[in-house]
Amino acid sequence: MDVRSDDAMLGRLTPSASGFVYSHGVRTEPRLLDQYREDWIGHGIPVEVVDRAVAIQRLWGGLVLPPGPFYDGGPRYFDVGGFERSESGEWLFEVGPSRTAVPYGFMIGPEGAFGIDTGRWVPLHGTIEGWIESLSLAHDAFVYAERVTRYTGTRVETIDFTELEPIEVVAGITDRWWRGDGVLVACCSGEVEAFDAPQSRVALRFTGDLNWLANPGLP
Repeated sequence: MDVRSDDAMLGRLTPSASGFVYSHGVRTEPRLLDQYREDWIGHGIPVEVVDRAVAIQRLWGGLVLPPGPFYDGGPRYFDVGGFERSESGEWLFEVGPSRTAVPYGFMIGPEGAFGIDTGRWVPLHGTIEGWIESLSLAHDAFVYAERVTRYTGTRVETIDFTELEPIEVVAGITDRWWRGDGVLVACCSGEVEAFDAPQSRVALRFTGDLNWLANPGLP
């Protein structure tokens, strides 16, 4: 399938993220899930959860994107899989296989949030589009930044956020991006929440001529 002709998919992203998917994404023919709807509903999966799974597969299924800087790169490709209940009783479904052996699955949760599940559900971004926006930002930041500094554990607290503002399009929950004058910062706390492990907090600070990247709505 030609990513470039998929207006339904690209139209849900900012111009910069759409350009990222257009230039770097590859899409294979996705599996069609409509044929399984009645069986899933018959096994007690709520209709709204099934509808969300079918819709996400229709939009994003089969899409392969470059790896991100966290979670060992994220899903290898998007492909909706099995359903399960979180420890708090929320319905989740798999959104794609991991690139490496990681101790969690990549899932879609309530209201369409994208996250990880270890037995404990941790939403990373409010939407799958937010995850893709973050991949787009990371890709361009690594290409154009003059300097990249990595912070882990308690060192993340030494980053000065006072002059930075959040980048809302990533729909950050436990993973967020901020922007400032010549600065982009990504902070990843998903594994902190999943494993109750403060040492797993990671942040990347990009500096240089990045002002044109700071607004993800720019082409």
